[in-house]
Amino acid sequence: MVREYPERPIVAVGGIVVRDGQVLLVKRGREPSAGRWTIPGGAVRVGEQLHEAVVRELREECGVEVEVGPVVEVLDRVVRDGTSRVQFHYVIIDYLARWVAGEPQAGSDAAAVRWLRREEWAALPLTEGLGPVLTRALALAGEAR
Repeated sequence: MVREYPERPIVAVGGIVVRDGQVLLVKRGREPSAGRWTIPGGAVRVGEQLHEAVVRELREECGVEVEVGPVVEVLDRVVRDGTSRVQFHYVIIDYLARWVAGEPQAGSDAAAVRWLRREEWAALPLTEGLGPVLTRALALAGEAR
């Protein structure tokens, strides 16, 4: 699948994993948004259902097992290069997820992975618009503080 300069948008999923008032975040190791903190996730494979993609991505990217909950956010991420040509275009469905097992370890796409409280992630360079999505997820999980 061609991710850079695609012919059409790529469908992707994210898993907002909440545990004891903390959210599991990854530091992106690749473009787009390399070096920024975000939720783990990635592209949906052909024939894969959305919930299956969330489970697989969390396992591959972070080494954790999750139960997938409701949709928290649907967004599109369009990144243009210096000539205004679309370099990346993702349609992303972010799901709330409940941690089941596994201690987080950074996979090949992540430079780092950590459980973070609101005051910790609020001070980090997050991907665009992520803060309000995390706040909504915590409220949905009943862990708003």
